[in-house]
Amino acid sequence: MSKIEVDTIAPQSGTTVTLGESGDSINVTPGAIKDSSGNVIISKSGTTVTLGASGDTVSVASGATLEGAGLAWQSDIKTSAFTAVAGEGYWINTTSAAITVTLPASASVGDEIEFTDYARTWATNNLTLNPNSLNYQGNSSPNPVYNVNGQHVRIVYSGATQGWIPTVDDDVTLETPQTYSAEYLVVAGGGSGGKAAAGGGGGAGGYLTNYGGTAITLTGGQVYTATVGGGGASIAGGSPGISGNNGSDSVLSGSGITTVTASGGGGGGTGSGGAGLDGGSGGGAGNNNNAPSGTSGGVGNTPSTTPSQGNNGGSSYGEHVAGGGGGAGAVGADSTVGSNAGGSSGAGGNGTSNSITGSAVTYAGGGGGGIDGRYPVSAGSGGSGGGTAGSSGSTPSDGTANTGGGSGGGALTAYPSAVLTAVGAGGSGVVILRVPTASYSGTTTGSPTVTTDGTDTIIKFTGDGTYTA
Repeated sequence: MSKIEVDTIAPQSGTTVTLGESGDSINVTPGAIKDSSGNVIISKSGTTVTLGASGDTVSVASGATLEGAGLAWQSDIKTSAFTAVAGEGYWINTTSAAITVTLPASASVGDEIEFTDYARTWATNNLTLNPNSLNYQGNSSPNPVYNVNGQHVRIVYSGATQGWIPTVDDDVTLETPQTYSAEYLVVAGGGSGGKAAAGGGGGAGGYLTNYGGTAITLTGGQVYTATVGGGGASIAGGSPGISGNNGSDSVLSGSGITTVTASGGGGGGTGSGGAGLDGGSGGGAGNNNNAPSGTSGGVGNTPSTTPSQGNNGGSSYGEHVAGGGGGAGAVGADSTVGSNAGGSSGAGGNGTSNSITGSAVTYAGGGGGGIDGRYPVSAGSGGSGGGTAGSSGSTPSDGTANTGGGSGGGALTAYPSAVLTAVGAGGSGVVILRVPTASYSGTTTGSPTVTTDGTDTIIKFTGDGTYTA
């Protein structure tokens, strides 16, 4: 029986044994390589390459490493915390409790360890790996957690920079996701004004932000969804009168954060005492034939949030005038007591300025109240931040897009036509995220506008989309 010393057939440098020199190729055919006595050194049968003949032994010189022998699987089933050893495989049974395994305090490139869910219970009681001050997938924290029933995980040490890297089962999952802070602005769609002889102004969309306040925390790899609310629909001219339409909600949601929902602005009220509708900011009341008792505007901050997302709409105190829609920064103004000799509709409540994009922009202004154009009365102006003026005999314009502004209230044209005007739509909303540029992933859907300001990146959604942190 022959004995093959690896160093006698191939050069050795340190712990590395090399067959041939750089650039060489070794072709093996059955019985092709033999020693001087005719004994087989390397043989091939099918796809199997064999060192030595049957019964031979292969000796590796002192300090050399013969790789590919596989891991040493441990016979004891692990049911509690322990420290793993490189080159070993473990059956992990978490039936009774979750288990934390501490990885070796030091490791060499190529070290391998394997873990298998023995009883398919990792989803209930997780396996946590403590990297023991070494990196795991390039990060020193948090500790990776495996939580899928039946998982099998092989990790290989790649060096100090990336540390341990999973190469089986979870090789595409980042088990050490990083977190970072983010600020947001969420504005809902504004309401449309009421259609009437003097329709109430549309309320602004709800306005919610943490810019300049307490940041939220985003987690790497998680998806955050922006839903941008549309403005309340426009209303065609003619008869009869009708209340305005509420805007739609805007929402920011995702794993690990409290969902932020800004409510659509309330529609303006119609004539003959039509109250404004409730919403993020309330719609203004329509003309009231029973002055001076008055008709109330819609209630803002509905449903309620802390801090408040909007204000009430203005009330109406006259037959030919209406209340203004509420804004994020102020209530809608009440009308004066209208009469055939004069009077004025309420202005829309002003919006609120915000510099999350790097420059000051005012959002969520209320729409002004419309008037009965047959009389010498004045329409309400639109609130700053996208609200538009009430009609004085022609169709009021739409609330400004992507600011959540309310549209102005409708009107009755002067004689001889004397018909109700059409009413414009409320302005659509917006969702904006501001994150550190160093942490920005660049992964979005929905084609948001992405800009930078200082050390931060701003992601502005004017339509539905997502951001993967």
